[in-house]
Amino acid sequence: MNLLYQGNYQRVFGTYPLVGEQAVAAVSAALAVGYRAFDTAQMYGNEQQVGEALAASSIERSQLCITTKVMPGNFAEGRFMASVEDSLRQLRVDWVDLLLLHWPPADGNIMPSLKLLAQAKARGLATHIGVSNYTAAMLRKACRALDVPLTTNQVEFHPLLNQRILLAAAAETGIPLSAYCSVARGEVFGHSLFAEIGKSYRKSAAQVVLRWIIQQGVVAITMSTNRQHMRANYDIMDFVLSSVDMARIDALTSVNRRIVDANIVPWAPKFD
Repeated sequence: MNLLYQGNYQRVFGTYPLVGEQAVAAVSAALAVGYRAFDTAQMYGNEQQVGEALAASSIERSQLCITTKVMPGNFAEGRFMASVEDSLRQLRVDWVDLLLLHWPPADGNIMPSLKLLAQAKARGLATHIGVSNYTAAMLRKACRALDVPLTTNQVEFHPLLNQRILLAAAAETGIPLSAYCSVARGEVFGHSLFAEIGKSYRKSAAQVVLRWIIQQGVVAITMSTNRQHMRANYDIMDFVLSSVDMARIDALTSVNRRIVDANIVPWAPKFD
């Protein structure tokens, strides 16, 4: 696992679809719970509120891991850097810890936006860079083409979706995955297996799901506006799922339920 995501940063507080005062309140509550890694994006329309909440806290900037993402509409050379600089202004920071390309470009030509991403890092706008929603083939191409290492590929990842191809590509390229839709927007709770396994560990179904993700070397991104749920999502480092229980959960990936696809995001690539 990349050093950026060691320890406390393995659990990331996601901010989609929070906006306005709800976003400020949720990020403030997450900080109080213990979260130090936060994920936002230009597309979410909440960078200003995330920045407001982080700036108002007493947590030192060096203790925070802030991720934002450049949306495809800003991939053009004349717009990319200006959009990143605007994100930094809204977040009230001089740099982000991790800057991602939110999606591959619709035409499938990943090289121009990757080069701009590397330039953003070279200019000191981001400490680390990465991608989101890349296929295995795109990961391999990016790895061959760039001298700068990519820190992550943020993708939909949960126990109801078979992502073995991407996991293998992550291991091959050294570009680890991070998980959005980590509880399949609640659909995992329709399966009794997680609560059943949780009983033996004295953990909730959600905690079992998140632990399954982390034990595969994937960073877990979660969002809740309920402080009790935030705390539960955060408290997943004090138990280890057995190999038997991991295998039982693995079997559910055969459901192969994808939440975010071309029906929701028309420019989504043909996923593995």
